Order: sequence, then structure tokens, then C-alpha cells
Amino acid sequence: MGFNRFPKTHLVEVEQPSARGRASCRFYIDDTPIREMVRTESMGAQFPSKPMSLYATIWDGSSWATSGGRYKVDYKYAPYVAEFADLALRGCAAGPAAACATSGGDDDAYGHAAAAMPPARRSAMEAFRARYMTYGYCYDRLRYPAPLPECSVGAEAAAFLPSGDARAALHRHGRRSRMRRGADFAV
Repeated sequence: MGFNRFPKTHLVEVEQPSARGRASCRFYIDDTPIREMVRTESMGAQFPSKPMSLYATIWDGSSWATSGGRYKVDYKYAPYVAEFADLALRGCAAGPAAACATSGGDDDAYGHAAAAMPPARRSAMEAFRARYMTYGYCYDRLRYPAPLPECSVGAEAAAFLPSGDARAALHRHGRRSRMRRGADFAV
């Protein structure tokens, strides 16, 4: 999934199945969900029943992750540092999902296991994706002619080209590029 010019704080929340059988994984940037993966039958036992871990890396993906390399990393801001502060991972040790204890409070910052995403958070996610998402592998029909098991392609698909590139992002970047060419400063 490609995003352009967004806040940099990331959080991943994994929700294990409850008695209702729902399991999902949500990805957040600064308290705004940006993606929700809900376990489906077509995924089989691949997710989220396998053990998961968390790690961070810093790397230069600008040759492919920023509209085909249009925006390069500016190394004058180096050194780059990643750190975890007040990190709270919610999950369970690898094993049967039934053994997983869940919190019962609705005031939990990121929800709790098997809870549906509240409408306000879903709206925030949709707004974030519409504004910042530049590529979606779930919509890349050229690379993946058959839908991938974790992809739930819905109404959002109309916003993407067969290449997976977002239609609006291409329009926005084209307009921005024309404005830059006439500017008196280098970007």
C-alpha cells in the first residue's frame, strides 16, 4: 500500500477471534486506522493464527514507493532514528485463540479483541485513504489478476486504476508537479 506525505507514527493492532469468530488486524498512523484486514475463510489458517512479531526498519523505498520514484529521500535530514515509547502491544502468546484474554472496556484507545470498528474510526480511515493512498496492491489487477485472500475489494476499487494506482493521487501529483516547475525554488 503506498501513501504519500503522512504522519509517521505507526501502530499495528491484532485482534484474535472471539466466540463470534471475528478476527482482524488494524494498522494505525497517529491514532487513525489506515487499514483493516478481517480474517476470511479464503485465508485459511494463515492469519492471524500464526505467531507475529514487531520490528522497525528505516530504508529508502523512494525508487518505488513514492509514485514510481518521483519523490526522493532528502538525506540532509539524516540521521534517521526510530524508537518505541510507551509501546503497548495487545495480543496473546502463540496458541489457541480461545486462551486469549480480552479487555472488556469500551474506552480502550484502539478497541478490544473482536470489537467492530466504530463508525467514527471507519470514517477517519476512509478519509485518510482517500487523501493519502497512492497505490493499493489489492486493486492491482495487472500484477494480481486473481484477488488475494486478505483483500476485500469493495466500493473503494473504483478509485483505482488497473495498475493499483489511485486515480485521485495521480491527478493531485500532476497538478503539484506543474506548480513546482514554475517555482523559484528547488524541491
